[in-house]
Amino acid sequence: MLSRFRNVAVMSLLLVGLTACGFHLRENVPLPPSMKRVHVNVNGSGDFRRMLVRGLRSSGVEVEEKGGVGIAELNVPVATFNTDALSFGGAAQVTEYAVHFNVQFSVTGPDGTPVVGMQHIQMTREYSYDITNAIGNASQIEGIQGSLIDDMVQSILFRLQAATKHPEQAKQVDPSAVPPPPPSNDMP
Repeated sequence: MLSRFRNVAVMSLLLVGLTACGFHLRENVPLPPSMKRVHVNVNGSGDFRRMLVRGLRSSGVEVEEKGGVGIAELNVPVATFNTDALSFGGAAQVTEYAVHFNVQFSVTGPDGTPVVGMQHIQMTREYSYDITNAIGNASQIEGIQGSLIDDMVQSILFRLQAATKHPEQAKQVDPSAVPPPPPSNDMP
C-alpha cells in the first residue's frame, strides 16, 4: 500500500513538474472551415504525404482521394531533401553534413479562392559523418529525414491554423516561395 502511494505521489510530482516547465500534449489543430474536405496533392516524398494526411485527419479534416466540387486543394509542388557538406577532415573526407528539407505549399478553398498563398518552409539538421560506419550513417540520415518530416507537418498545420485566425494575411504569397524570373537576354 505504501509503495502504491509513493508511486502515485512521484507520478503527480512529475506531472506538475512537466506542466510547470511548459510541456503540454499536442492538441488537434483547428483548421479553416473551408478545409473540412481537402484533396492533398504532394510532389515528393511518400512518407511526407502520408504524415501530412495523418496530421490533417487528426485535425478533423476529411482527406479525399480526388479533388472536385466542394473540396479544398492542398497543393505541395515542392517537397525535397538535399544535403550539403559542412566540414572536411584529413584526406578531404567529409566529416559533417547538413540535411535540408524544402517545402512549398498553398491551399485553395472549395470555391477556388486562395485560403493560404504559396508558402516556403526550409528546415535543416546537421550530423557528423563517420566514414567507417556506412550502415549507421544511412540509418542516421533516415532518422533525420523522419524527424524533419514530423516537424514540417507540424509547421504546415500551424500555418493552416494561423489562416483560421488571420485569413487575409494567410492569402499573401511568401516571396521566398516564388521562383525568380528567368534571366533576361536583354543587354543594357
